[in-house]
Amino acid sequence: MAETPRGKKAVAGEAGHGTSPRVPVRKTYKLFIGGAFPRSESGRSYPVTGRNGAVLAHAARASRKDARDAVVAARKAVPGWSGATAYNRGQVLYRVAELLQGREAQFRDEIVMNEGRSGRDAERTVTEAIDRWVWYAGWPDKVAQVAGAANPVAGPYFNFSVPEPTGVVAVIAPPASGLLGLVSVLAPVIATGNAAVVVASEPAPLPAITLTEVLATSDVPAGVVNVLTGYTAELAPVLAAHMDVNAIDLTGVPAAGRAELERLAAGNVKRVFAAEEDWAAPPSPVRMLAFLEIKTVWHPVGV
Repeated sequence: MAETPRGKKAVAGEAGHGTSPRVPVRKTYKLFIGGAFPRSESGRSYPVTGRNGAVLAHAARASRKDARDAVVAARKAVPGWSGATAYNRGQVLYRVAELLQGREAQFRDEIVMNEGRSGRDAERTVTEAIDRWVWYAGWPDKVAQVAGAANPVAGPYFNFSVPEPTGVVAVIAPPASGLLGLVSVLAPVIATGNAAVVVASEPAPLPAITLTEVLATSDVPAGVVNVLTGYTAELAPVLAAHMDVNAIDLTGVPAAGRAELERLAAGNVKRVFAAEEDWAAPPSPVRMLAFLEIKTVWHPVGV
């Protein structure tokens, strides 16, 4: 780089001295399936805009095949993740919280740009999302004490109720809260040993995309979390009807659009959960209990 008359170096692409202004390069993000970042098999993408209509980036527009691939990846991950000790799952989730904290500034900027919030509001939202992830990270080795029981029976037997993961859970993330809402619906699913296929917020997917980068560099096994960006109206029916999805969270679907998805989910008797929530309110164990199956075990009393 040449020296300027003032002794400063001229930066390539800087305006002035005959150079043209630098043209910003808009990113085109990919999907997150099986621990990798594939392009959509359809090759489609859609523009992600801010509240002022400016294009911030392009996100992959997942297809039906992408959704099916995500379910396959999640199913492969279920045995290892559900079979891990509760203590191990908790430690893995704590590590994710540490990495989230390292990206606070990026999440804040994305919320400001993508959701049109003030810097202070965005910073508070990011802090709440990290705290919420930590809260759920403390539950894996405790939820069995809440959901399980030693039941009194008439006879020389022990009778135990033991919670077990449901399996593959499809999650339709809330559209208006790209980070805090997403954490609130995703963390309880994986804290209880399930694998998740998430449809990110359609209008505000940037925090979800950054979260996938965090997960890819954490200890969360590949396939435990799979994130699809795209049109909710295209992806939700595929997941609701999929015969290898064991449960679906319809929280991110408007109440008027849930009836048809519930009908599709009945095809393999999926668990269906939906709850209208204030994401700023304190979290509850209810979301974890919604994706646990209760197994009853009988054992004769030893002499």
